[in-house]
Amino acid sequence: MAKQETTVVPAAAEGADTLKRSFACLLPPTWKSEVDRWLADDVPTFDVGGFVVGDSMVTARLLGKSEGIVAGVPFVDAVFERLGCSIEWHVAEGDVVKPVHHIATVMGPCCKVLLGERTALNILARASGLATRCTKAAALKRECGWAGEVVGTRKVTPGFRLVEKYALLVGGCGTHRMDLSHMVMLKDNHVWATGSIDAAVKAARGACGFASKIEVECRSLSEAREACHAGCDVCMLDNYTPARLVEDAAAIKREYPHVTIEVSGGLTPENAGPFMLPNVDVVSMGCLT
Repeated sequence: MAKQETTVVPAAAEGADTLKRSFACLLPPTWKSEVDRWLADDVPTFDVGGFVVGDSMVTARLLGKSEGIVAGVPFVDAVFERLGCSIEWHVAEGDVVKPVHHIATVMGPCCKVLLGERTALNILARASGLATRCTKAAALKRECGWAGEVVGTRKVTPGFRLVEKYALLVGGCGTHRMDLSHMVMLKDNHVWATGSIDAAVKAARGACGFASKIEVECRSLSEAREACHAGCDVCMLDNYTPARLVEDAAAIKREYPHVTIEVSGGLTPENAGPFMLPNVDVVSMGCLT
């Protein structure tokens, strides 16, 4: 194979807060069982196309056709490994690539390479797209000189949670809670059903104990004060304007300096700048996933 001119920009050179690191060691030992489910979804019975091409050994190039951050490498590796193919990466996860870019080479039986192609590309495209969007949010944070954390939310694709939460990290953002069991979040529906913020927080604490954090969604300063007084760990100021946020976040931090203040509600990498304020600790964006 002839050597090809390529352009790879390490994420750290783009102004990332820390040097790139591998997040693959975070993955639980059971995650590879997902690979069979992904493949079964795409080929539940016969693979007639695979029959047509046969099992002669081939070499295929995986091309990046748009600029972005490469993410999802462990998942792509596992797909081709499961099919008896090998893959050689010419970039590292987290690198910025510019099109058209030869990012990996896959080798194996033709029928197996083609069988795994679409599943692998779907994973790589989804994860890389999320990571690329995250870098825009992380860049906004640096532009604002803000010391807080930009995070995704639990708005993920069913069955694809691990890949999407992983991609957030590659892109330089936080995951927020991984799932319903990871942290307690009491939203308006929980409060309405329980009767009050105080009652909801006390009921939650009685079940989760000291080891789990409790977050409460608040729409006003009075609700925030009630949540903090009840013992919440994180106070989410939801659907605030920047002007209201300046005053209310400052008041909460004066009275409850230990409480983490999160702001959320319709925020994107394009409009979140005015919300990255000194008394705000976390900005969460559902749009990232």
